[in-house]
Formats: sequence, C-alpha cells, structure tokens
Amino acid sequence: MSSSEQPGGDANALVPPPTSSLTDVTVHPLVLLSVVDHYNRVAKGTRKRCVGVLLGNVARGGRVDVYNSFAVPFEEDLKDPAVFYLDHNYLESMFAMFRKVNAKERIVGFYSTGPKIRANDLRIHAVISRYCTNPCFVIVDVRPEIRTIPTTAYVAVETVEVSASGSSGFESQVRQTFKHLPSLIGAVEAEEVGVEHLLRDINDPTVSTVANLVRAKMSSLGSLTDKLVEMKGYLESVLRGERRANNAVVYNMQTIFNLLPNLNVEELVKSAMVKTNDMHMVIYLSSLIRSVIALHDLVSNKIIYMDKDDDLDEKKVEKVEDKKLDEKTDTKEVAAKQ
Repeated sequence: MSSSEQPGGDANALVPPPTSSLTDVTVHPLVLLSVVDHYNRVAKGTRKRCVGVLLGNVARGGRVDVYNSFAVPFEEDLKDPAVFYLDHNYLESMFAMFRKVNAKERIVGFYSTGPKIRANDLRIHAVISRYCTNPCFVIVDVRPEIRTIPTTAYVAVETVEVSASGSSGFESQVRQTFKHLPSLIGAVEAEEVGVEHLLRDINDPTVSTVANLVRAKMSSLGSLTDKLVEMKGYLESVLRGERRANNAVVYNMQTIFNLLPNLNVEELVKSAMVKTNDMHMVIYLSSLIRSVIALHDLVSNKIIYMDKDDDLDEKKVEKVEDKKLDEKTDTKEVAAKQ
C-alpha cells in the first residue's frame, strides 16, 4: 500500500526548528556498521534495499553530523514505484526510545542501500519531512568491491522547468529533485579508538608496509579510472541529447583537466621517469635486503638447532652406556652371590 499515514502529535513536537540550507554531511563509523548489519540481516543476496532513519544534529552553518541510525521496516513493489510501505509507528517508537538515551540526537534524514536513487526516494523524503525540516538523504553502498567512499549525500530542492506549450507558448512547472551534497567520513576520538580496535582482526601484520602502499596506490588508480569513466559517460549522454548540460559540472571538469600536467614536455617526462626509477630501485634493494636477512636468520636458526640436536644425541648415548654399565655390574654381583 502507499505510505500516506499521518504521524502522531508526539512526533510532530520533535521536529527541530527550521535550519539554513545544508552544506555537507559527515557520516560517523557507527552509522556505517549499523547499515551494513541491517543489509546483511534483511536484504543480502536479494534485489531489495534497506531504508532507515539517520540521527544527529545540524550546525548553524548547515553542516550535518550523523552519529547514529536505526532500521525501519520498509517494503516496495519493484514493478510499481508508487506502492511502498514505511512503518510510521515503529519509527516513532524507536525514536522515542533513542531520545531517552541521548536527547541531543534528532532525526536529520534517512538512508538507503541504493546503490542508486530510485523513484520512491522523493516519496520517502516527503514522509521523513514530517519528522524533521529539510532532511538529508544518504545512500550507503554496501558492496565490498567499492573502492571509494561508500556514502553519497543528497538534499531535495525545487527546480523550475520551462516547456513549450501550444496555447501560451511556454509553461513552467515546479519539480522536486535531489541535489548532491559533499559527503565526509568523520569520527570523534572515542570512535577512532573503537575502529582501530576492530581493525586489529582485519589487518594482516605479516604484510609489509611496501605491499600496503602498493595496494593503496592500486586502489586509488582504480577509483580514478571509475571517476573518469563516469565523466565520459556523462559527456556522451549530453552529446546524444539524453541529458541537459550542467554548467557547474562542465566547469569542474575543465578545472580538473587544466590542472593535469602537460606530458608533452620532454623534461617533465624525463624527470618523472628518473623519479620512478629511483623509487623502484629503493623498493628492489629493500626487498633484496629483506630476503637476505630472512635467509641469514633461517640458516642461523638451523645451525643453532643442529647444535642442540647433537648435544641431545650425545646425552642420549651417554645415558645408554651408563645403563648398560649398570646392568653389567648388577649381573656380576648376582653371579658372585650365587
């Protein structure tokens, strides 16, 4: 059924006062852990997505800090986007319990496991707007192969579209769309300590620092490739007329390309090659020295254990000889008594 129930009066009393336009969204580690746990329990291995409520506060400058979250029962019809279900009673009950624990945290928006915006998101935004003013929408990508920041933040804005009309010439229409917001991953000191404690079981201490650096470089290059492919797809869709050109996006692309170095200069290419060769030489020598030291330690341990084994063998031989001597002495004494 379509979600159109009115929230209770108690929930309306919890709506914070109007704030200025949002500037960015900072997601804290506890939110990421809660969303991943929610997805693994409800929608892992299916085409479903999870929806929940974000808790935190909004600063005067429009900066949103999301400290906590909780899951909300949600169902939608994949064939008919207008049909969905969001449990208001559960939302109000959970928020009332969270307020008893921390009264400073308020509803600041909602999250979805996406990984893309869907048709129902504007309808869900309208529902969450009854509980807070100007809510933010955060998509948390729970796919493990993602190499970039897993969060993407949006805020709903009204846009005016002008279309040609047969009678009046032009007709304007107000539509609500999502506008992208800068998304950050932040943490207070206590959260940093908790995350480091969790990562102790994930990080492999046997992997060298050089290997970690190389893996980080490869991940960064892969992320850069994904972004370039995304930019290429956007420009191609604009050329085909499938999408309207956004001057801000085109300006940012032009700025990025202007900052790229001119690789046609011979001196720059030569200096880059010299720098790269020097770094590779250091890495090669470090790996060679590390291998030699490891072999030296292995041989030293082998020699030490061989010496210990020889000492043990000598002691065993001495014990056997002493035992035989004692047996002969006992035999002679028995013969003498007889």
